[in-house]
Amino acid sequence: MTEIITKIRQELTDNSFESVRESTKRFFKENIKSYGVKSVTVKKICSDNFKLVKNLGKIEIFKLCEELWRSGFLEDTFIASEWAYKLRDNYKPEDFIVFERWVGNYIANWASCDTFCNHSVGSFIETYPEYLGELKKWATSQNRWVRRASAVSLIVPAKKGLFLNDIFEISDILLKDAEDMVQKGYGWMLKVASSVYEQKVFDYVLRNKSNMPRTALRYAIEKMPKELKIKAMEK
Repeated sequence: MTEIITKIRQELTDNSFESVRESTKRFFKENIKSYGVKSVTVKKICSDNFKLVKNLGKIEIFKLCEELWRSGFLEDTFIASEWAYKLRDNYKPEDFIVFERWVGNYIANWASCDTFCNHSVGSFIETYPEYLGELKKWATSQNRWVRRASAVSLIVPAKKGLFLNDIFEISDILLKDAEDMVQKGYGWMLKVASSVYEQKVFDYVLRNKSNMPRTALRYAIEKMPKELKIKAMEK
């Protein structure tokens, strides 16, 4: 285990650039840790090294993922997220405890949150929709990234037209959230849901626009026709 983690981190270090590190920082309000590796290179390192561990079994791979998460480096979190997603066909209900720990303990920026939750958590919820209630608990967390996670975990299911009532319930919980990253998260969730249920999402926005922060509202209606946008933005 130690050898593969050391190998990955050496490869990331060898492919790091100060210019990439500095340009990456511009996408975040919070301080982040980054090697400064181009995304295409991170994907290659991720894929090449997964070939070396794929036969270890899920429990051992999850241990490697946790070690990557612990570093806090952006590229490590991307690799951990992708490796976890590669195991989606083998998810079991008890894996939710692992995922919840990663979200609560290690996620500290929108990129790590979205990369992990869009795919791994979203796939888990599609397989085990009985855990939607746990996402609603996340929406009440004191941790803003856990609250964002409650919404962005449903982005991919929303594209498929799944869980609309749950999407509205999570939006209700997050409706007046003061954090812009949370507002953008649930606004994004509503926007994606609107691609399948435009009128229902529009009606939801219209009912709640007096309480919905403008950031969330703008995200939610972004893909709607101009006439609906105008109506939604009216005072």
